[in-house]
Formats: sequence, C-alpha cells, structure tokens
Amino acid sequence: MHSGRMGRTGQMLDAVHLSNALYKQWIPDTNYENKTNWDKGDIPCGNDIVQFSAQRKVSVFVETTHAVLEMRLPVDGEFILNSGAGFYAVTGQDPGCGTGVTTEFKDSESFQWYDPTLWQAAATLNDLEQGNFLFSVHEESVPCHCDDVVFKALSSFRVDTSSSHSSITVKSVSVLGNTFATQSEFSQYLSSSLGKLQFHGSSAVAVGNPACDDPSGCDCGNSVHHQQICSTVTCDSPDCKNPLRPTGHCCDVCGAIVTLLFDDGFNLQTYRERIRHLFLALPQYQSIQMGMSKVLKPQRLMGIISLGTLSEIQIVILDGEQGIQSAALAQDIMKDARSHGSNLGISGVEVQTSSEETGDSAGLAVGVVFGVLLLITLIILGVLVHKGVVQMPTLNRFKNSNNMPDLGGPLDHGFDNPMFDQPTMMPDIPSLYGTGVSNSISMTQTAVHFVNPVYDESETDFTA
Repeated sequence: MHSGRMGRTGQMLDAVHLSNALYKQWIPDTNYENKTNWDKGDIPCGNDIVQFSAQRKVSVFVETTHAVLEMRLPVDGEFILNSGAGFYAVTGQDPGCGTGVTTEFKDSESFQWYDPTLWQAAATLNDLEQGNFLFSVHEESVPCHCDDVVFKALSSFRVDTSSSHSSITVKSVSVLGNTFATQSEFSQYLSSSLGKLQFHGSSAVAVGNPACDDPSGCDCGNSVHHQQICSTVTCDSPDCKNPLRPTGHCCDVCGAIVTLLFDDGFNLQTYRERIRHLFLALPQYQSIQMGMSKVLKPQRLMGIISLGTLSEIQIVILDGEQGIQSAALAQDIMKDARSHGSNLGISGVEVQTSSEETGDSAGLAVGVVFGVLLLITLIILGVLVHKGVVQMPTLNRFKNSNNMPDLGGPLDHGFDNPMFDQPTMMPDIPSLYGTGVSNSISMTQTAVHFVNPVYDESETDFTA
C-alpha cells in the first residue's frame, strides 16, 4: 500500500497566476470515506447494504475500518486499503446506524480530463496542501504541457482522457504519492490493473515533457482543445456594460484585460512579483483575482486573412462585480508599464475594460480605424499595380526626348501667387506642422498608429 500526504481542500484563490509551470491537482476521487460518492449522501455503516454496480470499473481507496451488513462487489474493481483499513460485520444491530439502507457507490465514468472545473492549480506543492489555489482562464485550468499533474496521495480516482488527439503530454504525474517523470515507468503503471481502472479513454497520458525554460513564459498548448474544454463549461450572464472574452476563456467576464507586448528583456516571474508587491498588497485590491500568462493571439486582416500568431502577455483581472476595481487596477498597471516599460522589457501595453468606454479609448478606436483603412488601401493598391490594372507613373515619362522639337525660346513660368509665394503667409505651427509630423504615424506588428491633434493632449490605451 502506498502512503503519502493528503492535500487539504479549500477554495481560497491566490491573487495572481503565472503560467510558466504549475501543479494541477485533480479534484474528484473514488474514496470510500467521501460522502459525495454515495447516493444516500452518507458513508455506509453496520446496518447498511453496500452496493457497487456489477458492470462498473472502479478502484476505491479505503482509509480506515468500516462495518457493513452486506457488500455487493463489481465484476472488475479494486479496493486500495490504507494501513489498518478494512471491513467487518457487526453482530446484531449497529446502534449508531439507524434502521439500515441500501446505498450505492456513484458512477465516476463521466469525469473528463478536459473539464476545467475538475482541476485546481497552485504554484507549489505546499500551496496545494494549504488550499492556496490560483485563478486561470479555462484552457489553462486543465494541465498544460509543462505542468506537473497531481492526484492526491491518499486517494484513488477514475478519469476519462478521451480527446481528438492520441496523447496528452505533461511534465510529470503523481499517483498515490509516487511521481512518474519518465515515460517507461509511467507506461508500466498505466498497463497495470490499477492504472487501467484509474485512467480510461482514447488518449494516452504521456510524461517527460521538458520544463518551461523561457523567461517570458510558455504557451499552455491547450488551444487545440478549446472547443472540448468549453463544452464542459456553463457560463453565467455577466452583469456589466461591455463584457470581455479573454483569450483561452470560454465565457464573457466583467473585469479588465491588460495585454503586454514584450522583447527579449522581459521576465514573467519578475514582472509577476512586481505587480504583487506594487498593487495587490494595497487594501483596495484585496478581492482581486488575476491570471497572468503568455498567449498566442491569432492575427487576421479584416477578420479573414490569417497573418499568423503573435506572442503576448495576457493579464486577466476580475473583482467579482461589475469590473470597476479591475478597471482601476488595469489603469495602474498601464501607467507603470508606460513609465518603466523600457527597463522591464515591455514594448507596448493595451487595456480593455468592461466598464463604460472613456474618451481615451474612443480616441484609440478612431486611430485604429483610420490606421486599418490606410493599411487596406495600400494593400489593395499594391495588388492592382501587380496585376497591371493600375499603372504607376515612371521617371521615363517625364524625361525630355531628343526627338522632341525645340519649342523655341524660353518657357513661360506663369505668374507669382502672392498667397503662397510669401513664406510669412503660412505661419509655423510646430504642434501641427512642425518637425513632430515625421513621427506622427508609426506601424507595429499589430496596428498602424497616428497622433490625432484633437487627442494629442490625452492619454491613449496603447503605447508602442
């Protein structure tokens, strides 16, 4: 019998989540002492008849001794007995058991690996035991490729691993206190009678994936399973003006999303700690839940033409209400990124909030629209020129030909226009026409930006 420490259950969520490599713990179990595993909602006692469905495949962990009147076992099943655990029959009536009932062990076939509600995430094993769980978007609630998967030490389970892929790859898997980090050892366990009772489904769980060694974080890798993950999620109706849908999440939420563009100098762990110390320790942000991770966001022109993907840092901020506190924290993070971004490896920041649109965001929207229109115009013009539909003028058309006859005499240059030929007639306005014009339009990988004089004095939600 394997023994080990049993993780404490709790519902406290840590304030911030860093998706580099986490411990993901499976919640359901097939333990005899778990009241929720019995159809009568209580653990059987000495006057009860214990029944397991004849065709059910299950392994049941028994932590201590139990009295029973009768037990009906399945054809294919297994008890995992802790040290000193077992069953015994009571002579006569069990005085503390009532009149006795027939109680049946519930079905555990429906628990799916890709159900995000059946996992808990923590940064360390100690946090798992203390119940310090992390908030994540739905895709990242399921074990990512670089994560360590934990099934509680004093516990058994049954999980359906079926998916559209042949395998599920993670860093390691811990079962009954034993950690499997190499595929050869874990394959032997999966082929055992106990392993077959605990893991079933079309996809084989594989271990040995390397840890994330990128300072900027690693993509979770579950986007290919987005549809399957979301099919298990029930979404509530958000109570806010402009609900948001974070990348990797299945539901609209009330809160804020901060998107960071980064360069080689960015370190996700360091930045996570910065946000924790600067903002999350403040009294007004004590109730905030925040998930921070690297995501691959698809880039499309006009929502149709694929331009590949762009790696970004996504910070999802929720406050459990209409998102007012989330919006305030998002603004604080944006101001900090603008002031210190060059030292942190941050090259751009964008903020979305579910609260009412502000003038800054409206000005940004106008800039983005004009930028996209300009980009589309240039692309269409390039295509037309390439196909010969439009011909661009060349220098040869304006050169004097030697065969051209002499027009005879000097050319008439016309007349002077007093409105435009006097340099003092057009005053110099540096803020509109001065040297700053050359820097008023810029292009990045995701958008075209320009300085609108009307909004030049206000802040925008995006800096490059």
